[in-house]
Amino acid sequence: MEKKQVLPLAKEEDWLKEYSEDIYERYLRYKHSLQDIEQAYGSVLEFARAHEYYGVHFDRLRNGWIYREWAPKAYNLFLMGDFNHWDRYSHPMRKNHRGDWEIFLPYDDYKDSFLHGSKIKVHVEGANAALDRIPAYIRKVVQDEESHDFAGQLWFPSEPFVWSDHDFNPSDNLLQPLIYECHVGMAQEKAGVGTYMEFAENILPRIKEAGYNTIQMMAIMEHPYYGSFGYHVSNFFSPSSRFGTPEELKFLINKAHQLGLSVVMDIVHSHAVKNVNEGLNEFDGSDHQYFHPGERGYHEGWDSKLFDYGKKEVKQFLLSNIRYWMEEFHFDGFRWDGVTSILYLHHGHVTFDNPTKYFREGVDWDAVIYLQLANKLIHDFSRQALSIAEEVSGMPGLCRRHEDGGLGFDFRLGMGIPDFWIKTLKHKPDEHWDMFEMWHELSNRPKKERTIAYAESHDQALVGDKSIAFWLMDKEMYTSMTKLQSSLVVDRGVALHKMIRLITIALGGEGYMNFIGNEFGHPEWVDFPREGNDWSYQYARRQWSLVDAEHLRYHDLNAWDRDMVSLVKDNFVLMAPHAEQLFLDPEKKILIFKRANLVFIFSFNVSDSFFGYEFEVPEAGKYRIILNSDNKKYSGFERVSEEFLYPTDKKNKIKLYLPNRTTLVLKKE
Repeated sequence: MEKKQVLPLAKEEDWLKEYSEDIYERYLRYKHSLQDIEQAYGSVLEFARAHEYYGVHFDRLRNGWIYREWAPKAYNLFLMGDFNHWDRYSHPMRKNHRGDWEIFLPYDDYKDSFLHGSKIKVHVEGANAALDRIPAYIRKVVQDEESHDFAGQLWFPSEPFVWSDHDFNPSDNLLQPLIYECHVGMAQEKAGVGTYMEFAENILPRIKEAGYNTIQMMAIMEHPYYGSFGYHVSNFFSPSSRFGTPEELKFLINKAHQLGLSVVMDIVHSHAVKNVNEGLNEFDGSDHQYFHPGERGYHEGWDSKLFDYGKKEVKQFLLSNIRYWMEEFHFDGFRWDGVTSILYLHHGHVTFDNPTKYFREGVDWDAVIYLQLANKLIHDFSRQALSIAEEVSGMPGLCRRHEDGGLGFDFRLGMGIPDFWIKTLKHKPDEHWDMFEMWHELSNRPKKERTIAYAESHDQALVGDKSIAFWLMDKEMYTSMTKLQSSLVVDRGVALHKMIRLITIALGGEGYMNFIGNEFGHPEWVDFPREGNDWSYQYARRQWSLVDAEHLRYHDLNAWDRDMVSLVKDNFVLMAPHAEQLFLDPEKKILIFKRANLVFIFSFNVSDSFFGYEFEVPEAGKYRIILNSDNKKYSGFERVSEEFLYPTDKKNKIKLYLPNRTTLVLKKE
């Protein structure tokens, strides 16, 4: 019997002291699971090599191709494809000593038919019927343009991709991640699907110039329905072929690394598409091969299937998937989708008003162990990898080391921040904005768990919601964004857009994220082609011509975002401890705080500007304005001179002119 220990997480957080045993038991479950893997496989890294065994591989010793599949409940499996003219029964598979189905194709017999680029499927006879399926570990899937049917594609190009990113070092990017969330398909201005190559050529230079150091790529794993935004994954080892080939994705990542950009993948292990024809559902004829049986295996809100994380083969499938993307495509880490849904049997559909709900009510312990093992694998594979959790419950220790009692993620997404901004914009007139609430929402986070702050992501831009720019300016964005005319609506919107972004990045976390195009206030929402919009690409693209036009305010918002990111990066703001509040005036709507070596001043006042506004700073000296949202180059009104130095008086106080709806950043000389 192991002696109960009080791990650092429980020691350091007073509110968790009575849950010290729960936290220790959580660690023990992980430790025992890891020990079982290490005893059987040597390490979690070796355990995560299933993709090298299953699927189609060339066996050099036997000089031929071998295809293996895990399908324990199936009656029979048959390999079929272009190579055998789609004969369903000419190539039966046999069970090997491990109980896996396999078939061997000698090179001399199949060298002219089993070819790179040709299509295959596996015919599975099971309790649900006899169905043509796509191999579970297939590396490429393509859709027929006429029939719209999906099939696996053999992919072994004669000349493998040659990487040239050996000198890439993501260390600085990890210290203060500045993340550019993007989607390859909708990244171009054309009314159509963008490609990996177009993204590499046209978008990567823009991201680099904007100052971001990490790109977060959505919708990379193959998904049959484009409009799912990549969240209904069918083929976990296949990069989406609608954007190009695997080599073209590698080219994109290689070029990003050459530009100094880390590349993080939006990984979807929280659920899978329920489609039988394209995905894993009922693959071996049962409803409980990869997923839980019955109701537990179905997510009503997402209309998708839920993995059984306690099953060894499922754990191995998912962990191997992580290793595959890191090893084969050089991804630098992952943003984990739907972590709250993974962690809890109720998928987070409760109010987390009591710590008991984190440890004793509705927690899926198999899923917790899986996430702990996943983070162990990621960081064993690369100590410079990044693991970010999309998690809304506030699970304690999410971003703490396993030894501290945590789950091992590096960062959590600050999901309450965009919710706060949207609620404020939707429900509160400007004069009712609460400075105390703003400070609390942006600064309230665990001191030892790092957060990625963001004002909005793809979630806030999807059809049915609006981007912050659209909430602020709505239809005026179509007619009044030119600098050649004035608009009170646009003046307010542009001013608040800048302020919301700066206060979020400066106060809200240890990293920052922006969704593609939102840095310059991209108009409208995101809506993928679907029946309801006549399959239009009008809203599934990014209008870069707007930001390139110097007479439009989009150009100025982009300049603001670039200089804001540069200031934060150059002054190591995201690496600094939590901000120190210097002054808060609820009536005048003014908030002032210090973080790193900078003083941030925000006046959300609707109409009043203040001459000789006085406040105290921590250090005596002379201060200079190094960022001013009222500067003309940011579509401001030039009401504040940036030439003056602002000296402190004997009481360490500064006086300056503070216009309404303006933010200033001061730095001591």
